[in-house]
Amino acid sequence: MKDLTKEDYLNGQVLLIDKPLEWSSFQAVNKLKWAIRKKFSLKKFKIGHAGTLDPLATGLLIICTGKFTKKITEYQGQEKEYTGVFTLGGTTASYDLETEINKTFATDHITPDLIKATTHQFIGDIEQAPPVFSALKKDGKRLYELAREGKTVDIPKRKVNVSAFNITDIDGLNIHFRIACSKGTYIRSIAHDFGAALNSGAHLTALRRTKIGDFNVDNAQDPLVFADLLLGPEEK
Repeated sequence: MKDLTKEDYLNGQVLLIDKPLEWSSFQAVNKLKWAIRKKFSLKKFKIGHAGTLDPLATGLLIICTGKFTKKITEYQGQEKEYTGVFTLGGTTASYDLETEINKTFATDHITPDLIKATTHQFIGDIEQAPPVFSALKKDGKRLYELAREGKTVDIPKRKVNVSAFNITDIDGLNIHFRIACSKGTYIRSIAHDFGAALNSGAHLTALRRTKIGDFNVDNAQDPLVFADLLLGPEEK
C-alpha cells in the first residue's frame, strides 16, 4: 500500500479489507478514507464498499476508490462465500446474536446424518425471507428500525441461489459450515430456516466472508494495519 501514489487512489484502486468484528462496513471505509486523505492532503475523493457486512460478521470487504467506484455494482453482483457457525436449540428475533434467545427447542433427535442431509434442502434456487433486523427498507424506513419499534412487518420472500452448503464440523450444538451463494442471500435467514427444517431452532453465532468472486480474504488487510502502513509512525 505504501507504494501507491495520490494519482493511483484518484484514478482508481480496489482495496481488500478484512473487516474486524463489531466494526460497521461504514467505519472500515471511513478509516481508509481518513488515512488516504491525511497522507495526500486530499479534501475530496471517491471511495465506497461493494457489499455490506453486519457488525457481528468479519471478513472480506471490497473497497473501491476513484474511477473504480463505478465497478461497485459489478463486484456486488458476484458470488460470495462464507464460513461460520449455526447454534442449534434456540432462535432470536434477529436470527443472530444481536438479540436475545426468544424461544428454545429440543435437539435430542438431531443427528450428524440428519444435519448433513438437511443441507440439500438449501442448495440451488431457494426462497427466503430477509430478517426483520436488516437494512432493507419498507415504506421508507429500515426494517431494523421498525423491528426495534416493535412493529410487525410483512416481508415477502425472495429467490436466491446457494451453489454450495457444506458442514465442516459439528461441535455439540454448534454447526460449522461453508456456504457459497448469490448476491442478496442472508446467512442469518439460512440459519433460522435450517433450524426449522430440523424440527428445532437455530441462530447464527459466527460469520466470516471469505470470498467475493475471485477476491479472497487471504489477500485482505486489517483497516488499522492499512492506516499504519500508509501513514507510518511519524505521520500518525
